[in-house]
Amino acid sequence: MAKIVKTPGIYIEEKNAFPGSVVEVATAIPAFIGYTEKADRKGKSLVNIPTKITSFTEYTELFGRAFVPKFQLNPKATDPNKSDQHLITINGEEKALSYNDDHELYLFRSIQLFFANGGGPCYMVSVGTYEGKPNGIAIRKEALLGGLDTLLKEQEPTIVVVPDAVKLTSDDCYAVYAQVLAHCAKMQSRVAIFDIHSGSGERMQPQGDVIGIFREQIGSEFLDYGAAYYPWLNTTIVGKQETTFQNLADSVKLKDILKEEEAQTIIREYGDPKGKTGQEISNFHRGLVASSATYVRLLDAIRKIMNLLPPSGALAGLYTTVDNDRGVWKAPANIPINRVINPSLHITHEQQESLNVDEKSGKSINAIRTFPGIGTLVWGGRTLDGNSPDWQYINVRRTLIMLEQSIKLALRAYVFEPNDATTWSTVKSMIVNFLTDQWKQGALTGTSPEDAFDVQIGLGTTMTSLDILEGSMLVSVKLAVVKPAEFIVVTFEQQMQKP
Repeated sequence: MAKIVKTPGIYIEEKNAFPGSVVEVATAIPAFIGYTEKADRKGKSLVNIPTKITSFTEYTELFGRAFVPKFQLNPKATDPNKSDQHLITINGEEKALSYNDDHELYLFRSIQLFFANGGGPCYMVSVGTYEGKPNGIAIRKEALLGGLDTLLKEQEPTIVVVPDAVKLTSDDCYAVYAQVLAHCAKMQSRVAIFDIHSGSGERMQPQGDVIGIFREQIGSEFLDYGAAYYPWLNTTIVGKQETTFQNLADSVKLKDILKEEEAQTIIREYGDPKGKTGQEISNFHRGLVASSATYVRLLDAIRKIMNLLPPSGALAGLYTTVDNDRGVWKAPANIPINRVINPSLHITHEQQESLNVDEKSGKSINAIRTFPGIGTLVWGGRTLDGNSPDWQYINVRRTLIMLEQSIKLALRAYVFEPNDATTWSTVKSMIVNFLTDQWKQGALTGTSPEDAFDVQIGLGTTMTSLDILEGSMLVSVKLAVVKPAEFIVVTFEQQMQKP
């Protein structure tokens, strides 16, 4: 009895019969870094302030809508380095359709893809706003890295996504990615999902192999904390109602490209678009849609370009879906992507061999492929450290993060507790109970808990007398984490007919 009593009477003392428990941490809380229309909560700026949201509606309330990009029409380029240009035939002449400078932003559309694929709570880090900037906004490496630094004080995010980085130069993009990997390794509680720079065009281009450039420039440090996906996706995120003549640059004159007589009449009657009301703009647009097939084809082409998106937002949503439905130990692969028509490139079985396993660099790229009658599937589940027996699978990396962080948080209660057998027994029981529950759920492999994990703590086992003298309590945990059946080989052979 710890309490000293001096007055006669009856005293009740309650004792805890069970050890402390380990609570499983959340595993799918992405943090998105990029540019937003606004960043404001009741007059207070949210720029460079990590902000947790739980729905797309909450995102639009705090961070606004998509940037309205403008497109220009230029003569078709004869430069072979422009093999990925978007072409459209206008009045019998091929034109190249492209974004205006600083008009290509991907964060908002990535958020839409995230929620369309099962996304839930996430963090937003706005590094700049484009409200009131019709001429666009230049994406800066320093701004994205500044947003990354704000996550150092946040413990909850488990995934980092930077979709706007692909609009930097490839050197700057991969410099950002390298810093994201270092950030994840420092925090030890999160991984990163990467897009391939220029991943929407042909793999082998005159200016270089985009996969080879990625592998060269991403570096060689902390590769197990990241996963890359290729190619970009043709989506249905941008609807017909989101594209009008207002998406055309000032240099594009409707009267010069719409030759239909009825369209010319509407253009003359409409006059200067400046100062027009919303209803007048809507009426003009509907009139052109009804009178000009050229106008409709032009808007369809613009919408197709706007719907070509990097896949990281969709993958963040799929990670969330898999974690909620199956568990973090299930590989986020062989699952369909919502709101996607097809990948921007068709990858064959043979082409994926060099993506999935690279003998020289060891850096795996996860393919997104279309299968007849099935749809578009994520067809890879490796980290960038694809040749590592320990960390080649993204679900293994994320499962270990979940187990490590859960146990770490639970052990905080024992800091400065007596470093003796009683504490050791309590800590061991707590961890064993938690890991047994994880084994029952399927996170660990083995026919029994003894096969799935081993927890050791104590003098002569994990600690020496000197360790105890120095105030160190050392715990050893060995785990048999579930690995995916990436290669299923079925062997057939004939046998003699039995009498």
